[in-house]
Amino acid sequence: MATQAQLFFNEMDSPLGTLTIVATERGVRHIHFGHLETSTAALKAKLRKQGITGEFVKCEDTLNNVCTQLKDYFNGERVEFDVPLDLCGTPFQQKVWEALRSIQYGETRSYKQVAEVIGAPKAVRAIGGANNQNPVPILIPCHRVIGSNGAMVGYGGGLDKKEILLSLEGAIEKIS
Repeated sequence: MATQAQLFFNEMDSPLGTLTIVATERGVRHIHFGHLETSTAALKAKLRKQGITGEFVKCEDTLNNVCTQLKDYFNGERVEFDVPLDLCGTPFQQKVWEALRSIQYGETRSYKQVAEVIGAPKAVRAIGGANNQNPVPILIPCHRVIGSNGAMVGYGGGLDKKEILLSLEGAIEKIS
């Protein structure tokens, strides 16, 4: 049975293009690359799978803090976030996302290293799957996970966005 919730959203410009931030009263639930109007059906479907229904209500006030923190991050003035999150995931996904939050700004880890951190050294592919399901990219820095050989692999928003984020953090050479 689905829970009716108020779904607040705001859009902001970023070096990655438009970001749509969606939150409930409990915290940030999703960050989506692109405008809400192009992804409303997909976002509603994801939320429905999580047992949440409701209408999106534009609310700059509710999301002002997260937008400010993201702007500060993109301007090189913030290295970590302290906004409330309202995450929904399996216990395994939650464990992976918590491990991702421990990867410091400007650093990277391989999928294998993340698997070892959570005590599941053979779960490298499952780590990739949990990364892919991260509902709040940037806030939970899944972009900091790279291939064992240092290659840029897998990013839900596209490898170009992953490279921009890692370049911004100084984790890789500036992109020409």
